[in-house]
Amino acid sequence: MTDFLSDEQGKQLLRLARETIDTQLSGRQPVQQQGDSGLDSERGTFVTLKIGGQLRGCIGNLLPSGSVLESVQRNALNAAFNDHRFSPLTGDELARVHIDISILTEPVALEYDDGDDLIHKLRPGVDGVILSHGRHSATFLPQVWDQLPAAELFLGHLCRKAGLNDHAWRDHHPQIKIYQVQCFEEETT
Repeated sequence: MTDFLSDEQGKQLLRLARETIDTQLSGRQPVQQQGDSGLDSERGTFVTLKIGGQLRGCIGNLLPSGSVLESVQRNALNAAFNDHRFSPLTGDELARVHIDISILTEPVALEYDDGDDLIHKLRPGVDGVILSHGRHSATFLPQVWDQLPAAELFLGHLCRKAGLNDHAWRDHHPQIKIYQVQCFEEETT
């Protein structure tokens, strides 16, 4: 992955995400953030919230949408308050939330001949995958490989997330794009 962010920049983004959520919960005015040139660049980002190792919210953008700083702030708020799978985050929950931020490379199309070739070309734990077929589309970040390490299982769950049957990846030759991430996560205490 090119254009790596430093560990210090990652820590700044994690603080920004937490402060942005806390500010929204407390009703205070958001603080304007100043970043260095790496954080002013435009990249896709995802913010993932977990409590006790369980997903509590995850929202992002696959393609750049404003600076990394702006994108992380927006996605932190959306993961906390607008992920339709969960009720809005509460102040009590914020103290237990573990934040994970992913900075994405630009997605590229993965050419493959059939399901077996697709499985052979995917790199578990490395590739994030975007699956599209007709009006159906979904993505899994590379971190999802930790829960679904077998490619068949990973792709089946991704199809289900997209609203397709579990075997659509093999039966319908969907469009596949891959990307990689640089991940920053809060230290566990």
